[in-house]
Amino acid sequence: MVNRSSLATGVGRVLIAVYGILALAATGRSVVQIIEKFSFAPFAYTLSAVAAVVYIVAMIALIVPGRAWYRVACVTIGFEMAGVLVVGTLSLVDRQLFPDDTVWSYYGLGYVFAPLVLPIAGLWWLRKHHRAAAAEPTHATVTAGE
Repeated sequence: MVNRSSLATGVGRVLIAVYGILALAATGRSVVQIIEKFSFAPFAYTLSAVAAVVYIVAMIALIVPGRAWYRVACVTIGFEMAGVLVVGTLSLVDRQLFPDDTVWSYYGLGYVFAPLVLPIAGLWWLRKHHRAAAAEPTHATVTAGE
């Protein structure tokens, strides 16, 4: 029997779905911004691309079982939380730094604050499943007879 990730059950499935949706949205947004008008706000558009990568890695880390991927999820979602707070605050304080919005501008206002709520929910979910994830092997195991 192959071990299943305890993170990909219940609320974890909802988190994975939302991370997938935000990964698609942020990827699309950053690609369009970079192709069409990169010179207008290169820092902002690069941050949108970074957000897209963060969402993709977080989604994968929540899907794949094992301690190593649990750690990747913790680091990625922690980075996401810091990014949303820093970029959200800077976008309010220094408009010249962000002449156009990023995914994390104004704490994710353009995405109905999902970028602010998602890492909070993700970190809560990871904390809730800390012991179960720590007990899992770093790779899937197969029992004899399969």
